[in-house]
Amino acid sequence: MQTISPPPLPLFPRLSGIFRLMRRCALPILAILLLILPVGGCARPKGVIFGPVDPPISWPQPPEPARIVYVGSLRTDKDLKPSKSFARSFADTFFGEPASQSMLTPYAVCTDGGNRVFVCDSNAQLVHVFNFDTRAYEQWKPDAPGAGFAQPVGIGYDSIGRLLVSDSAAGVLFAFDTDGQYLGTLGEGVLGKPSGIAIDPATNRIFVADVGLHQVIVLSFDGELIERIGDRGTALGQFNFPTNVAFGRDGSLYVSDSLNFRVQVFDQGLNPVRQVGQKGDLPGYFSHPKGIALDSEDHLYVIDSHFESVQIFDSQGNLLLTFGQEGHAPGQFWLPTGIHIDQNDRIWVADSYNQRLQVFEYRPEAEQ
Repeated sequence: MQTISPPPLPLFPRLSGIFRLMRRCALPILAILLLILPVGGCARPKGVIFGPVDPPISWPQPPEPARIVYVGSLRTDKDLKPSKSFARSFADTFFGEPASQSMLTPYAVCTDGGNRVFVCDSNAQLVHVFNFDTRAYEQWKPDAPGAGFAQPVGIGYDSIGRLLVSDSAAGVLFAFDTDGQYLGTLGEGVLGKPSGIAIDPATNRIFVADVGLHQVIVLSFDGELIERIGDRGTALGQFNFPTNVAFGRDGSLYVSDSLNFRVQVFDQGLNPVRQVGQKGDLPGYFSHPKGIALDSEDHLYVIDSHFESVQIFDSQGNLLLTFGQEGHAPGQFWLPTGIHIDQNDRIWVADSYNQRLQVFEYRPEAEQ
């Protein structure tokens, strides 16, 4: 009698079931992909970061010729409008886009002389880096054991390609190379509560407004003490909580002497020559001057965080123009702190409580 053997069982019965299920689902999945890809899977080119503003926002008001023009703002890494590859678009369609990287308390700002913008974020304890060329976004902070920002409040880029960040709680300057590699600290044991930073373009000396010592500290490029300017007081050449420093085109040093409610001006020999402003609530006066910067024509820009505005003075301290007011709309501020003017007369303002960087442009009279 012939014995009939049963058919052999599959070695991996569960896998066989999975394969059969995959074969049954393949066509429906393929159909869904073909429907979705034309809509969500296409590559995307770079976008325009600062598009036209309609209607334009400018100061003074028309019909006067515009001297300060609102350009736009940055809030997150997505405002760089980077290009998106086919693969990235496909992944975002199915899994969702990555969360945006926003600013918490932007406090100070500078550029590298090119197309990178650095924003010092005091409460997030990091530096946001926006690259307008590559559209890349980075976050820089010390990565050495035991190192880290405590309260970064000042920032500057020197001529040898270093980013310097002052930390008022740590009492030092943190240094990074041009690629964001942490280099170490400067000014340890010399600085008290460092705030704003300015680098002398002629000598590469580092000038630091120290709110704790009521002085401006001058350091060499490697952090050695060169000079201390001033002491606490109200006379010309003395300070009461100085917060920021800047250089004019002629080499003059400007110091935001915040609780003396003025900006002091020093000549190239670091001798005090005059003050701009005094305490008051009228145009040309100050309540809490903080960030300062100078444009290509040596006009002085002073942020007053209590007035929520920027006041502009000529080289002799005469008020020329004020722009901004309290609010959240374009061209309005909520506790602004830092300001930087680049080589193209583009004005960058750290609008701290609005958690954004606002961008303006100075238009010289010859361009009108």
